[in-house]
Amino acid sequence: KPIEIVSSNSEMNADGSYSFDFESADGTKVSESGNQKQVGPKPEEIGTVSKGSYSFTTPDGVVLTVNWVADENGFQATGDHLPTPPPMPDHVVKMLADLKAAGLL
Repeated sequence: KPIEIVSSNSEMNADGSYSFDFESADGTKVSESGNQKQVGPKPEEIGTVSKGSYSFTTPDGVVLTVNWVADENGFQATGDHLPTPPPMPDHVVKMLADLKAAGLL
């Protein structure tokens, strides 16, 4: 069954920047903005970098929110409900620092 959009905004600019957001009747919210950026060492290596968020309510009534960034480092999402990697063991942190100091990394 279709869900009504209760608010919606969007903007597109001549410089390539943009933004939009909307909210639906079921409480789902989406927001995104972006702009053009040099993402590589050469001037012609231009891409769109974006950031945004979305939230929705699970069937059991919990609101989940995801914040994200998509740039030259890839797509990175964060949210209290998303898994995160465990911290690196101390011996691995030391080994990486030693390799870097020796110019091998």
